[in-house]
Amino acid sequence: MKLSVLDQSVFVEGRGEDEALRDTVALAGHCESSGYARFWVSEHPGLPTIVGTAPEVLMAAIAARTSRIRIGSAGVMLPHYSAFKVAEVFRALDALAPGRIDLGVGRAPGGDLRTARALNPHASGMAEDFPQQVVDLMTWLDGQPHQGVIAHPRAPVPELARRPDLWMLGSSDYGAQLAAHLGLPYAFAYFFMDGQGVEQALHLYRSLYRPSARYPRPVATICVWALAADSDADARHHALSRERWRLDRNRGRLGALRHPDAIAREGFTADEDAALAPMRARAFVGSPQTVGQRLRTLAAELQLDELVINTWAADPQVRRHSYALLAREFAA
Repeated sequence: MKLSVLDQSVFVEGRGEDEALRDTVALAGHCESSGYARFWVSEHPGLPTIVGTAPEVLMAAIAARTSRIRIGSAGVMLPHYSAFKVAEVFRALDALAPGRIDLGVGRAPGGDLRTARALNPHASGMAEDFPQQVVDLMTWLDGQPHQGVIAHPRAPVPELARRPDLWMLGSSDYGAQLAAHLGLPYAFAYFFMDGQGVEQALHLYRSLYRPSARYPRPVATICVWALAADSDADARHHALSRERWRLDRNRGRLGALRHPDAIAREGFTADEDAALAPMRARAFVGSPQTVGQRLRTLAAELQLDELVINTWAADPQVRRHSYALLAREFAA
């Protein structure tokens, strides 16, 4: 079983937003030394909690500080941008980190609609053109002339040509079907809705898959939220930060991730505990043995050989320790 990472550069109460970005870069080096296969970064513009808004910038910084781990976007929200510009940016990243770049693309705005309009006043119309944007992007990433232009940088000779691996991201049937139609790898955002719809999406992807030259067989993964600590009790304590955040988010209150000690002192109301109960029942939170067993069971049920782990914690050391524990658990 391969493990990979998605990091969102989460803003923590009492710390600067700039620290979140530096923590992401430091975490990438830690995860490389722990044996993770990929390190993906997100794009969520305009959200008060998530500072990760420019994956290509973070990827360049991470590429300069790592040597083996694959680096990717999860993802670039393509309707905000020109497909040609994205192709050139990611071909440049591939030149800086040869053979290590993943380009995950999605159709969703990644934030609120006002921010989406600020990024691209025509984004709502472009969402309908998303399939064609992806086709255009694939052609330019391959270094082929398209619409009278070619994306740079180019290899000195065709025999040395390569391109980033293109992934379709999604949390619904739409992305699964488009990935299958285009013969692309597919990553399902399991953590968005605690896995709702994952079986259907993966079934559609695999059953409708049209082999491509680069990917003759379907390649799928899912991204789950998980947190491991030395004991189940410690992990549940640190998970309070995200639990509080999710309750507040559902009420339209978004802000920095709070520290678990303060949340534990305040406690939850009976209604809040009832709302959290289903999430806690499905959560991948606990000792490395507890989390490892649940992740292995899920991977077996979904026939996956790779999982992408997303972890939030108010203390960066807690997050790094969680990733180290899971790496050791799956290396055993």
